[in-house]
Amino acid sequence: QVQLVESGGGLVQPGGSLRLSCAASGFTIGYYTIAWFRQAPGKEREGVSYIPRRDGRIYYSDSVKGRFTISRDESKNTVYLQMNSLKPEDTAVYYCAKARNLFSTSLLSGDYDAWGQGTQVTVSS
Repeated sequence: QVQLVESGGGLVQPGGSLRLSCAASGFTIGYYTIAWFRQAPGKEREGVSYIPRRDGRIYYSDSVKGRFTISRDESKNTVYLQMNSLKPEDTAVYYCAKARNLFSTSLLSGDYDAWGQGTQVTVSS
């Protein structure tokens, strides 16, 4: 059974850092694109970043480029999102998701068929 479990969210001051984890089970993360999405209150879900299969290129949205870093540890079957220089506008529930197809590379929600429960990130002084 495919399962994704996020952790690492919390309250942080502007300019601070957090590292989110997405622990996967039921499949091997190296074979699929894994993405991070976020959804702020009253806003649509937004794609943040994805890390593709082993031979693909990582992608970041313009809103987080240069501040966030996505990575994976295949020995732990876990994907991470290191978030630095956090801003109040980064406040949202963050979700990780698994791509539906082996070669999918996008930040379209419909291209993902398994989602975690989400972890809250709040950036506030």
